[in-house]
Amino acid sequence: MLVKIVTLALLIHRNVAQSSSGTATVPGVSTAPPVLTVTTEVPSASASLDSPLPSQAALPPKQAWCPSDIFCAGALLQTVNIAHLYPDDKTFVDKPTSKSAQAVLNDFKNISSSTTYGQVVNFVETDFTGEGLELQALALPNFNPSPPFLNNVTASLPKAFAQTVHGFWTQLIRGTNSSTLCGSSGKCESSLIPLNHTFVVPGGRFREIYYWDSFWIVEGLIESQLFDIVNDTLQNFMDQLDQFGFIPNGGRIYYLNRSQPPLFTHMLSRYVEATGDRSILTRALPLAEKELTWWNDNRSLRVKSPFSNKTFTMYHYAVNNSAPRPESYLTDYTTANDPTVTPALNETQKGSLYAELASGAETGWDYTMRWFSVGKEDEGLRSLNVRNTVAVDLNSILYKNHLLLASLYGSSAAAAARHTAAAASLKAGILDLFWDSQKLAFYDFILDTNNRSNVFSAAAFYPFWSGIIPDQVAQDEKSAFAVFSSVNMVLNRYNGTFPTTFVDTGLQWDAPNTWPPHQYIVLQALKSLPANVSKGALPAPSSNQSTFDLIPSGQLGLSESALPGQPIHEGSMATTNATSTGPSADLNAVNGTVLNGGTAVAGEGWSQKLQRELANRYFASALCSWHATGGSIPDVLPRLSDAELNVTQSITNTGNMFEKFSNLDIDSAGRGGEYTVQAGFGWTNGVLLWVASNYGSVLDAPNCPPLLAASTTGGTTHSAAARQAPRFIGISFLLGAVLSQVL
Repeated sequence: MLVKIVTLALLIHRNVAQSSSGTATVPGVSTAPPVLTVTTEVPSASASLDSPLPSQAALPPKQAWCPSDIFCAGALLQTVNIAHLYPDDKTFVDKPTSKSAQAVLNDFKNISSSTTYGQVVNFVETDFTGEGLELQALALPNFNPSPPFLNNVTASLPKAFAQTVHGFWTQLIRGTNSSTLCGSSGKCESSLIPLNHTFVVPGGRFREIYYWDSFWIVEGLIESQLFDIVNDTLQNFMDQLDQFGFIPNGGRIYYLNRSQPPLFTHMLSRYVEATGDRSILTRALPLAEKELTWWNDNRSLRVKSPFSNKTFTMYHYAVNNSAPRPESYLTDYTTANDPTVTPALNETQKGSLYAELASGAETGWDYTMRWFSVGKEDEGLRSLNVRNTVAVDLNSILYKNHLLLASLYGSSAAAAARHTAAAASLKAGILDLFWDSQKLAFYDFILDTNNRSNVFSAAAFYPFWSGIIPDQVAQDEKSAFAVFSSVNMVLNRYNGTFPTTFVDTGLQWDAPNTWPPHQYIVLQALKSLPANVSKGALPAPSSNQSTFDLIPSGQLGLSESALPGQPIHEGSMATTNATSTGPSADLNAVNGTVLNGGTAVAGEGWSQKLQRELANRYFASALCSWHATGGSIPDVLPRLSDAELNVTQSITNTGNMFEKFSNLDIDSAGRGGEYTVQAGFGWTNGVLLWVASNYGSVLDAPNCPPLLAASTTGGTTHSAAARQAPRFIGISFLLGAVLSQVL
């Protein structure tokens, strides 16, 4: 894939500026916007230019929620995607046109019969400009390079790294660029939803504002005392609530059929708590009500419990959609029309699948085995059953929204009583439908099986984060530990943090991937436990057993031998514990703690111990993978050698904060999914700063695995480069600093 490189001020850089975290020199106070290199992709034919495009399936129905004839489902979008001009489907729909919409449509009409690859390449080159050019990088004039939260961090390396990550906000601040905006002039058309205020982008391909990402970005901004940017973020979301009646998944028109986990009220509450600024509530409270009304009108349903025969109003993700998602058009189109998969889908079935794919994207967890139909897991994404899943995390978030609104109104307000009652009703449904008192865990409820799911996931901890503690947990320490026994097992068995599920499907929201928001959720869930059930010592497994033995029977839905294996390196040799049981499976156990779990603290209860260990492990995952991709801190953390950085193809890179990690290898990013692993990265940075502020006194410098150690797996010896290269498939694309390697 060819790329076009232009250096301009005030414009967004797709890869290097967003994906590369830069050197560790913390920026000082700046009043000028950064000068960023703009990298835009040039279309490249996936076949000879004179070859005709493959035959196409029938066009899907036009979507009323997405009226563009260019960036929404229709002949133009399908034809460009069939040509497969870019590695990432999202690239094309983020490119503004260089002409009026009508001129573009006329040009397309001229190539719409007997279309060749060369015609489509020429059309896109002529009629479209660079992706993301409607946005501009902005300065942070109030940026303080040494915010007070750094005083909470004791050890020198964690403090230096936290300060470095704090500096990354300067690279992720954006605003709408009025000079390149299409607007209502008709001179061009763009998929961007313009924003009136400054915002933070996640990074990489996510070059616009995103809804649920912003909650963890806000947590970090609050620690960095960038309260004006938090206020701007909230104002942008309030503008969207005014304009659309809900907050879309992201800041593009192709997201206007779906939202994301509804965390606006959580952000609002955190801002008011941190700043004491209640003046924002005059505008915000009616709009928070408006959002809850949208969820109630569009995503609620009545569920009769098979356990109690009571009926509850609950919520599910359910997007009205019958076409491929524009930003993932070819991916969805191929899923629905793959000729190698039988039986073929009819048009009604395709429409239903497209609705499921969009609903999966609305969950934020796109995709995971958690959403598969029971008994049809082998069918992959074609078995998505999102709309029939009453999600435990969604309902927990909405429950907490009601409690937060009651608090923001004040106890004397009539609205507070209304929200308190709504929260109580939702809590009753959550405990009835989701809580399994035998397995001691929360699970989704599946409508078409009229039973709880058997898939254990990180969503199990959302009710605890939201303050829902079942009585048997609140009254019994053994039960309380059992809820979090899988966390203890992960810390002892694996090198990284808590995975989304324990099933490795190749999907990005399954094992071995771990996501920064979920580490925050688990930590907050542990903090929510009452002191009477969390102060005791951490239980030990029985003789000749691993920590898996402490997990209630059936909780994970897997036998110990079925768990993903953790590669084990012993000197220059490596094996895997894929079938290990017994004490040897707890390969990271250390006297009083776990590897990269910090130093044991005298008198800490089991909850504090798990928090300390998980906080340290998250810090290690972020720091080690950043260091392994070229990060360094002057006088604190030397840059790795070229030989080491060659393993991760990072010789010209300066470190990446990845969107997700692997719990098997803290030197690497996660893997799988529809797109290459992204870096930047807003919620990763935000969670790290929150961890530094809240656990800084117990953070230790991590022990990062060596990159050059040889390994032996299954009797075959591999060099480190051969062993680790698969973890970084597509790394040159995502780093942007190795542009010459993008093919």
